This record gives sequence, C-alpha cells and structure tokens, in this order.
Amino acid sequence: MAVMDPQTLAYLDRVFLESDDARPIRILAEYLEPLKRFTEQHIHDTVAFFGSARVQSHIEANEALVRLRNQPRPGDTAYETQLRKAEKAVAWSRYYEDCRTLTGMLTTWAKSLDSEHDRFVVCSGGGPGIMEAANRGAFEAGGKSIGLNIRLPFEQGANRYISDGLGFEFHYFFMRKFWFAYLAKALVVFPGGFGTLDEMFELLTLVQTQKLDRRIQIILYGSEYWDEVVKLDPMEEWGAIAAEDQSLIQRADTPEDALALLTAHLTANHLVPEGPVEIPGLAKTRS
Repeated sequence: MAVMDPQTLAYLDRVFLESDDARPIRILAEYLEPLKRFTEQHIHDTVAFFGSARVQSHIEANEALVRLRNQPRPGDTAYETQLRKAEKAVAWSRYYEDCRTLTGMLTTWAKSLDSEHDRFVVCSGGGPGIMEAANRGAFEAGGKSIGLNIRLPFEQGANRYISDGLGFEFHYFFMRKFWFAYLAKALVVFPGGFGTLDEMFELLTLVQTQKLDRRIQIILYGSEYWDEVVKLDPMEEWGAIAAEDQSLIQRADTPEDALALLTAHLTANHLVPEGPVEIPGLAKTRS
C-alpha cells in the first residue's frame, strides 16, 4: 500500500486522489470543472444529439463497400456477411449526413438570434458516428459545439470537430448524463444501440416524472428505424404509461422537418427576455 509523503499536500497527492476514499472529490470535480468552462464560454443552453457511434459518413461507407466488391470471394460465407453489412452501412450513412445537415442548419439559426450568450449549442457524446456528424455540422456552420466524451477501454477518442475548450472527458457515466440533462432544451435521437436507448429513456423518464422541465423536446429521427425498435403502444395498452406520455416524443424524417420542430419549440418555450447571466441548469427540478 502506497504511503503518502507527509510533506505532500493532500489535494496534490495523486495516489490519494485516485483512491476509493477520494471518490467524492473526483465526482465533484466532474461537476465543477465543466461548470467553470461552460460559464467562461457563455454557454446558455444546448440541443443534445444521441445516436450510434458506428454510423459512418457516406464517403467512408461507400469506399469500404467498393473495396469489398473489388475483392470478390464467391461462395465465401464470411465474405457474403461482410458484404451485406457493408451495404447496410451505406444505407445507414444517410443518418450521418442528415445529422450533419441538421446541426449545420440549427447552428446557423441559433447564431442569428439576438443574444449575448451562445444559445442552443449542439452537444454530442463527443465520439465517432452520429456524435461526430453532430459536431461536424456545427463546426462547418461556424458555431460552437460540445463533446461529452466518456473514457472506455474499447471506444475511440473524441472527434476532431469539437470546439476548443468544449471537449470533456468523463470517468463517471452518471456525471456525463447529468451534463447532457443540465443544459438541454431539446434532444434529437438518431438510430443507435443500447447506449442511445439508455440515454434517451433516462431523460424521457426524468421528463415524465417531472424531475426535469417538461418543456424539453424529444425527437426520434428516422421512422424506418425507430418504428421497428421503439413500440410504445403496448406499454399504454398494458397501463405501464399514460396516453399523454406518448406525446413526449415527436418524430422527424428529414433535416428540414426536424429543424422546423426544433425552432418552433425553442422559440415558443425558451426564447424569453434574458435576465442575469447564469446557467439555468436544473432550476426547475423538484427536490
């Protein structure tokens, strides 16, 4: 067991800070350090984007498919499986391009608002796939974007389109989720897997139970995918949710439709005369 040097200040002792005893300090750091940066960068609120890390851009997916087709292996079952996956990846790549287009349009709209703060800043999980597409669209539109990355042993690092000073690396999933909820005024959920569903349903539950402001908008993007994956009617029929709970989710299938939903919601519910400069956070959260 490592022994602390009696001449080392406790808050400079790395062994102590990485110990179980110091876990509360690490958790608090993942709240205070992002809060400081958001305040310094005048981030007032965000629109969060969730979706699969495995979705590629159309160019990347198509190049991978072409490479496979140029190396045919007739009768090879493994090759045929790879080919089907590559073809599906090209079809799936439209969600990357749609997300990139949507965040670009949203950023352009948000930049046109008369505000001393940065409003409705694009926020993603900071990694590849849909997360990269979200940050990329905002970057290409000349706006800020946030990346809330999580340190995992099997995932890639942060994408290159996150704004300087707005890329975060979290150890604790629950602190990362807290920051997704803390500033979000809307959530757009692109096709994804377990992680996407986890993040979406956690925020949906917080809205349903009024732990967050019910004015947070939740949009499922891509009916072709979500109609197969998320079926809420049986929940209502069995009495697990109320009929009005289904209205907490809206759907969109084009960047233009999603933008229209977002701007209508944000204008009606969140473009109010601004008071003192502060991060609104969970001011309306119930204790």
